[in-house]
Amino acid sequence: MIEFIKQHREEDPRQLALQAQRYPDIDMREAVVQISGWQTARKKLPLWAATEGVVFPEHLSMEQCSSQLTAEYKASLALSLLDPLVRESGTVRMTDLTGGFGVDATMMALRLNAHLTFVERNERLCEIARNNLPLLGVTRFEVRNSDGTEELGNLPQQTLIYIDPARRDEHGSKTVAISDCTPDISSLEGLMKEKAEWTMVKLSPMIDLASIGRTLKGVAEIHIVSVEGECKEVLVLMHKGWTEETALVCANIGKDGKALVLRADEGNSQCCYATSVGKYLYEPNASIMKACAFKSVAQQYGVAKLHPSSHLYTSDTLVEGFPGRSFEVEGWSTFAKKELRQFLGSIKKANLTVRNFPSTVADLRKRLKIAEGGDVYLFATTLADESHIVIRCRKAASAQQ
Repeated sequence: MIEFIKQHREEDPRQLALQAQRYPDIDMREAVVQISGWQTARKKLPLWAATEGVVFPEHLSMEQCSSQLTAEYKASLALSLLDPLVRESGTVRMTDLTGGFGVDATMMALRLNAHLTFVERNERLCEIARNNLPLLGVTRFEVRNSDGTEELGNLPQQTLIYIDPARRDEHGSKTVAISDCTPDISSLEGLMKEKAEWTMVKLSPMIDLASIGRTLKGVAEIHIVSVEGECKEVLVLMHKGWTEETALVCANIGKDGKALVLRADEGNSQCCYATSVGKYLYEPNASIMKACAFKSVAQQYGVAKLHPSSHLYTSDTLVEGFPGRSFEVEGWSTFAKKELRQFLGSIKKANLTVRNFPSTVADLRKRLKIAEGGDVYLFATTLADESHIVIRCRKAASAQQ
């Protein structure tokens, strides 16, 4: 079986499944699960794909588990929180109440050198965890095939509790609100704070950030985590004795695996507005957009905003490392017919974005007679004086997502 999987893991699992009769001694269903899982892990979980003997779960668990990039971010975040405790006691005890495939638990246990209690209701996932954890380097662990809400009351004192509640209802439909997830974190909050110094909760990227503060207490930090510009998850950090304001953190993980972090501070940030479009244009990444950290990014990166509601920024010198997309401006035009016709010239194809503009992308494409694609970028937007313009640009040479 193991040799068969190695020999065929580059092949199409669906085609292999159709050839099951050719291999009567092979449990083809399990082989296909392992081959499909390995193929997914090559991009999503390179450590797992590179480790001999790792067993993969069914497709749904592979689809729902964290990527290695986001798990590494959680592990770094946990270390930054717990470092004083680690240095003082030398011992970290952490529990994952909703273990799943164990990606987050593995990365945090490795980084913290922690004793891990892994709780999971699915017996097969528990078997997989017992097999995989030592292969991946986690040497001190206990796997409990149980319900996390039931195990919580029996836990000894922990340093960190991690929980990733299921975000699907009994019909399989996706849920977002904390109270609609399983388990409901708000009902467990008090007990988790009794049992652990810190609690980390993973929530949907679609969650309303304001609802977190209304539902949970003692929230120290909220991290909006994106990967290459796409918002992937929201992390909530709760401390049992927290009484200060909640910090809002925007993190975007780039292709190199490094996280570009911005701590939002809208109440103490100033934002100036541009009177015209400069040589460079900037579009913040998804984490900043979700956090509405518009004044924070303007002040911290020294850029001017085009309009209070446009969420585009400009400067005359390139700002290296801006947290989002950076463009070199080639020109801009009002929507006067003659001026616009001359401005667009022979452009037949462009990437069109609408920001604070009274038209949809589809309607504007039809009006401008421009198809999707190419290396030209057009932004239809509004300036601070309420005039409507279209900006033509190309990605800046050193631009990063």
